[in-house]
Amino acid sequence: MKNSVFLIFSSLIFFYSSCAQDPENQVDDVTNTPFQAELLIDEMQIPWGMTFLPDGSMLVTEKSGEIIHFKNGTKTQIEGVPKVYARGQGGLLDIEVHPNYSENGWIYISYASEEGDEKGGNTALMRAKLQGNSLVDSEVLYKATPNTTKGQHFGSRIVFDNEGYLFLSIGERGDRDTNPQDITRDGGKIYRFNADGSIPKDNPFVNESGAKTAIYSYGHRNPQGLAKHPETGEIWDNEHGPRGGDEINIVKPGANYGWPVITYGINYSGTPITDETEKEGMEQPIHYWLPSIAPSGMAFVSTDTYKGYKGSVLVGSLKFQYLERLVLNGNKVTKREKLMPEIGRVRDVKEGPDGHIYVAVEGKGIYKLVPKN
Repeated sequence: MKNSVFLIFSSLIFFYSSCAQDPENQVDDVTNTPFQAELLIDEMQIPWGMTFLPDGSMLVTEKSGEIIHFKNGTKTQIEGVPKVYARGQGGLLDIEVHPNYSENGWIYISYASEEGDEKGGNTALMRAKLQGNSLVDSEVLYKATPNTTKGQHFGSRIVFDNEGYLFLSIGERGDRDTNPQDITRDGGKIYRFNADGSIPKDNPFVNESGAKTAIYSYGHRNPQGLAKHPETGEIWDNEHGPRGGDEINIVKPGANYGWPVITYGINYSGTPITDETEKEGMEQPIHYWLPSIAPSGMAFVSTDTYKGYKGSVLVGSLKFQYLERLVLNGNKVTKREKLMPEIGRVRDVKEGPDGHIYVAVEGKGIYKLVPKN
């Protein structure tokens, strides 16, 4: 028995080391970028999510529980923000406006909430409207259960697809052996809702007894990036692996992304989680990182604002504190580039309606990438 465990462990370490040397897992330093990073909004501690209003102003969440409205160079704190469970990775998380915001005024927010019978918290989704400097007409649309005092893996990103469905990611809350593979439980899932929080009739598990019918896909670890592909309309996610094995996936209805049954990572202690990296009935990532970069935030470049960047993906790195550009050939990553080296922990990245890229950095604020002439 000891020999077999040693062989599995040795083979995983060899696999981990060899993959880390693979060209697809090498990131290139870039000295000449087609942009200049300018600090647009300063003095923010953990700007977790951001979205844009039709007038060009921005709403930015602070993980500690504040929403900042940035307009004409001025920061205004919004009132009526939900109470958050600020523990570990939990707090006020993502923010997104409805695709038809100009007509309906709905703003969507994900956050760690104490609501429920158990001690601790779990991820919740709400919507509200902005009236002056206050949120009004607030509605909680979904609250994951059960609460737990664990401080990790809340997710959580929000994105709308071309049909107006809302996608929400929730991490497995540190309970990897219970939540992600069980569709009767929240956690380790990506969910799909109608804009009012109701469940679409064609969600994959609506007819499964005991299932959480909001689930769209499962077997996720901690998805902190969601983005809509500008050409195909597909929803892509990035998610934290353990030590190695961060992933990019294309989200498919009813699909199982394998955590923790299959993974390209190992435990933080260096011990194996599993000796399997693929299994029938479980999806393979289109890209995985070795070593982990701790990805957060994700955006496609859909315009020609930055020469040579159109069609690539931008992902923030919390661990190595830079912005990464992934060059794509279809769904295959062919090149990695390190942008904004040592800028700080990149928490979010968005392409604004003006075609510019905005980058949220912990301890600093929001940078605007201004194209060079």
